[in-house]
Amino acid sequence: MTTTQARTEPDHGHGTAAQADAPAAPAAAAGHQGGHGPHGYSAQKDAHLKRLRRIEGQIRGLQRMVDEDVYCIDVLTQVSASTKALQSFALSLLEEHLRHCVAAAAEEGGAELDAKVTEATAAIGRLLRS
Repeated sequence: MTTTQARTEPDHGHGTAAQADAPAAPAAAAGHQGGHGPHGYSAQKDAHLKRLRRIEGQIRGLQRMVDEDVYCIDVLTQVSASTKALQSFALSLLEEHLRHCVAAAAEEGGAELDAKVTEATAAIGRLLRS
């Protein structure tokens, strides 16, 4: 954490970035279809929302840093930390999708399984390109 980051981003007792980015435990909520309703992440919804609010705070911190004309390398360091936090969140969500939605489709087999595997593969491809 830079001196500027420490000044503009209070800790609020959230721990280190590594702790904030630790993968969430897999969920086992019912339902696995697209759209609305219970999904693989539903059991961890509160933890996910808390994590996203923390990331939102990092982004607001970036806005403050630019507004305060903070040294560009310090801003880039924060951009990197924010990017890593979002990537970590995406990976934990993907893991929950695989454990819940794809696993449920595997029990059904056939076209449902093929569709879920294709869908997960496309999501992984998007994450790799980002």
